Amino acid sequence: MAHSNTPPVIEVEHLECGYAGTVVLKDINFSVGRSEMFFIIGGSGCGKSTLLRHLVGLNQPARGTVRFFGRPFSDADLATRRLQLKNFGMLFQSGALWTSLTLRENVALPLEEHTTLSRREIAEIATLKLAQVGLGGFEDHYPAEISGGMKKRAGLARALALDPAIVFFDEPWSGLDPVTSRRLDELIREIRATFGTTMVIVSHELASIFDLADRVIMLDAGTQGIIAEGDPRRLAAESRDPRVKEFLQRGTQPYTVPA
Repeated sequence: MAHSNTPPVIEVEHLECGYAGTVVLKDINFSVGRSEMFFIIGGSGCGKSTLLRHLVGLNQPARGTVRFFGRPFSDADLATRRLQLKNFGMLFQSGALWTSLTLRENVALPLEEHTTLSRREIAEIATLKLAQVGLGGFEDHYPAEISGGMKKRAGLARALALDPAIVFFDEPWSGLDPVTSRRLDELIREIRATFGTTMVIVSHELASIFDLADRVIMLDAGTQGIIAEGDPRRLAAESRDPRVKEFLQRGTQPYTVPA
């Protein structure tokens, strides 16, 4: 859980996101606490992945501010942003592994770019990170030789290579069967418990949202903004907004908050 008595790890103020002059989201405001499991949720086309790309610097906001650990990021110079990027890990929806590299070589890439460690030290850390996600013994396999769930875990190992304080996930359960999805849930929970990592996760998967999230923000395409924020279990049970209820209660009986 997040520690309420510590400053936010991420602060977003009046953020406007879009592409080629088209506004997708406007006046986005939220913060994320240390070690929090924070989800960005909403229906297709509401801007979840767009917001994530703007948070991590893949796209530049039209206006507004993103701060990490109290330091400006979105409007900082390139050198400052590169330094801050060492605090991030990112698991893309597909895993985004280089098909021509082994799993060990994929995990080694951030270490080669951001550290001065020797090749032997980098290989040892990459092997350790793969073991942490249950891929010990698969270091010399290529992405084409492993399953979709294993690719996601290898991508997570690469995201963890620099021991980041924050890991961002873009639809990590996409394309996974229910059993593999639950295993990924367990792995994410274990990493947070072991390292105190802050997790920011884009998802529409209800099972994982209810299982993992400390807090969510829900985006809406019509309003181009946040229409709900809080504990998803309580929002599902108590929200009076039909858009929130429809999203969080789809295909299920209405959620009841335990007494």
